[in-house]
Amino acid sequence: MLKTFQKELRKNQTDAEIQLWQQLRNRRLKGFKFRRQHVLQGYIVDFVCLEERLIIELDGGQHSEQVEYDTARTKKLAKLEFRVLRFWNNDVLNNQKVVLESIYFDLVKEP
Repeated sequence: MLKTFQKELRKNQTDAEIQLWQQLRNRRLKGFKFRRQHVLQGYIVDFVCLEERLIIELDGGQHSEQVEYDTARTKKLAKLEFRVLRFWNNDVLNNQKVVLESIYFDLVKEP
């Protein structure tokens, strides 16, 4: 069931997801490997760098109505030692450089 939904999400990406994926795919962000629409612990995450345990989630308007769900999901993933960065679609579309810098700095920061 999740695999089918995962494929649908890949086919129907938002403009923000398409733009960010173009910057993350094929190790384009300083050699870090990302996966998109990846199944992880019963969830489908937008993007994940498994080696660095970093999840990137892009939020559209619907996320303002599901704050509780997103918070619980983030807590569960954090228990698995994943960090979750969230960006609004609008930020990806209008401030892509800032978003990419934020992702990069999170990846290279000292623990």
